[in-house]
Amino acid sequence: MAQNPPLTVAVVGAGIIGLCAALEIQRAGHQVLLVEPNEPGGRQAASYGNASWLNPGAIAPISLPGLWRKVPGFLLDRAGPFTVRWRDLASHAGWLARFVAAGKSWGLIERCAKQRYALCRDTVTAHQRYAEEAGVGHLIQQRGLIYVYPDRSGFAAEHRIWAIRRELGVRFTEIGETELRGLLPELSPAYRFGARLDEAGQIADPGAYCAALARLLVARGGQLIAAKATGFAIENGRLRSVVTSNGPLNCERAVLAAGIGSAALARQAGDRVPLISERGYHVVIPEPGLTLSAGLMPSDGQMGVVSTPQGLRLAGQVEFAAPDAPPDWRRAAILLSYARKMFPAHASRFDAAAHDRWMGNRPSTPDGLPCVGPASGCADIVHAFGHAHTGLTQAPATARLVAAMIDGGAPLFDPAPYSARRFA
Repeated sequence: MAQNPPLTVAVVGAGIIGLCAALEIQRAGHQVLLVEPNEPGGRQAASYGNASWLNPGAIAPISLPGLWRKVPGFLLDRAGPFTVRWRDLASHAGWLARFVAAGKSWGLIERCAKQRYALCRDTVTAHQRYAEEAGVGHLIQQRGLIYVYPDRSGFAAEHRIWAIRRELGVRFTEIGETELRGLLPELSPAYRFGARLDEAGQIADPGAYCAALARLLVARGGQLIAAKATGFAIENGRLRSVVTSNGPLNCERAVLAAGIGSAALARQAGDRVPLISERGYHVVIPEPGLTLSAGLMPSDGQMGVVSTPQGLRLAGQVEFAAPDAPPDWRRAAILLSYARKMFPAHASRFDAAAHDRWMGNRPSTPDGLPCVGPASGCADIVHAFGHAHTGLTQAPATARLVAAMIDGGAPLFDPAPYSARRFA
């Protein structure tokens, strides 16, 4: 229950971050108004279309030492897993400079990894609790996540990241060719070595899961407000209401978890956060003819490959582009090409299927960390956005931090590294 008198808290955004934060704030005894113009769990949300992993080992930012040498190639190679649209290069130049600088040394990477791990480590057990409470416990599966390589040398080339995982306590198992064939008999023999993150999990259907969490919130007395938040009414440094398309919502506290739409609202609360869209794609192949025993990450494709109730989902790609730019469906075609490469015996079946394609905007900061903490211009507003492609994994820990800030309790770990003030 709340340590202080119950508050009315408006949570802006019903993606996985906002939903988990809303449930934790509600658990603390406060009244929650969840402000979201669209259906929770709908296709418009980044939470809907990701690789569905719950990965305690998601400790590495995208920007690593030596990345700057590869940027020209990213601009020219439209088939790679990382691309920047030429039309958006000028507007993203400042962000990209910060992005490259954030990964310029392994000392910076090790520090960032520790800060990311605090948000990732208990993700599976936390989601299992939410799912059981929402009556959808079957959606959380803990079967591990296997990174697959052409041979051991590919794994060795990434030894720094794997060493950091080991130092942090992330459990993983190296898998030789014979064992890999036994675990994944339909995987192409071009992949002969694997490393399994033993405690990783998967949300079988992220969209259905988000919808179930929204229902749980409402069943426990929360309100789902179908409106778009457009600003805040702040008087003498105190929050009076969240301004929405349907009028003001009076509240004592607010949580900003609006994904890619958070930057404009954060400015109104006193913080200029360099937030851009790390656009991701997926393709789902219905009735693929195979079911994976664990999620896969091919080293050459850098994407998530998972079995879902809808079919085989391949999700990934990093495309830095304006949120409203038309989708580049060549990115989905690239994902499909890896499905053929990984499972050649099923290639013709994949080609004949009616594929489901999706694109979403993942909110990304340049340093690989989200913004979690009080806004600079009004401490009654708490930021909870910028999780890029690890929102599912980092949502429960983010939610607990946010709830402690709202309720005045002691956080489970130091929230200072995630403050938006680091960009001031």
